Amino acid sequence: MGTAKPDVLVGTPAIGAVILKHATSTIPIVGIAMINGARLGLFESLSHPGGNVTGTDSVGAAMKRREFITLLGGAVATWPLAAHAQQAKNSRIGVLSFGRGDKSDASLTTLDAFVPALRELGYIEGQSIGFDRRFADGDATKLDELAQQLVEQRVDAIVALSTPAVRAARRATSTIPIVGIGMADPVEDGLASSLGRPKGNVTGTTFLGPELVSKRLQLLKEIVPGLSRVVVLWHPRAYGEHTMAGMLKEIESAAQSLGTRLQLVPVDRPADLDGAFAAMAAERADALIVFPSPMLFSQYARIVTFAANSRLPAMYAAREAVDLGGLVSYGVNLPGLSRATATYLDRILKGAKPAELPIQQPTKLELVINLKTARALGLTANRDFLLIADEVIE
Repeated sequence: MGTAKPDVLVGTPAIGAVILKHATSTIPIVGIAMINGARLGLFESLSHPGGNVTGTDSVGAAMKRREFITLLGGAVATWPLAAHAQQAKNSRIGVLSFGRGDKSDASLTTLDAFVPALRELGYIEGQSIGFDRRFADGDATKLDELAQQLVEQRVDAIVALSTPAVRAARRATSTIPIVGIGMADPVEDGLASSLGRPKGNVTGTTFLGPELVSKRLQLLKEIVPGLSRVVVLWHPRAYGEHTMAGMLKEIESAAQSLGTRLQLVPVDRPADLDGAFAAMAAERADALIVFPSPMLFSQYARIVTFAANSRLPAMYAAREAVDLGGLVSYGVNLPGLSRATATYLDRILKGAKPAELPIQQPTKLELVINLKTARALGLTANRDFLLIADEVIE
């Protein structure tokens, strides 16, 4: 149908109306000669359709031109008001982020992808939707207070970036819908009963946390010859206890099979990074792996600078680090995940319940390498590695 939004759709016979009904619940549909329309779920009854479908239901009925024009005109005149009523409401959305609200924080790129995706769904900021944005500036202790402020503002829904923000929102309310962008493991972290049926008031997207950690070590070994000592920068409280334990188990198992020795360097807050950098430099490791963490993600610029100054090949969980000059990353495209999450908010604002919306796992992961950084480190990516890379930054 293209990008233009028609005022009314015409379907014939019943199958045409069924297809249109699956495509929209708001645009008026006029069905011609619909056989068993009620049984097919097109409307409730002949006298009271109850939805966005009307028309004729008689077998083989031929609608006269005048009858058709009258019915079509009535649909256009009466239904647009109901069809667009939800968009006319100025929904108030709370936005909660662990990071900072400035361009120095890589996580802002993820949030910035969310609003344009909503715009494509018909929402215009300042007209049909408004946002109350709260940033914790990398301080986890602020999240609970910020989440409570959003609840007190009586927002219609809360969009939370990353597991810590979702957990804080969940502690603040069990009734306001919460849409999580890029959760690690919502089931293990106690945010959902299952991915398929979350129950509760939380839904959204996950980036597959523990499962990717071992793969990152394998890829790093392919690009760093003779890799034997790897330092791991991690935030022990980034996610729930079970999720973090899963990540450690995965990488320790991979290290054992690859003959690699690990040195874990914990960081609890941004202020601890300088001490962590000193500890990593003392280790004289062959390479660095940065664990997934909203806090570490917000500090990618500092970490990339340290790795470059220390001539330390580093593997990251997100491509934002590679864009900043990091060597390589493997994981989900977070802005893409953010755009996908926008559809959840759209469905909730149209009446869907979070408990009934399955949490979406990424269908595509991306391997990104920065060849300029590789050359500076004296590394050469072989042809096979470059063939599997989704993007090569020259």
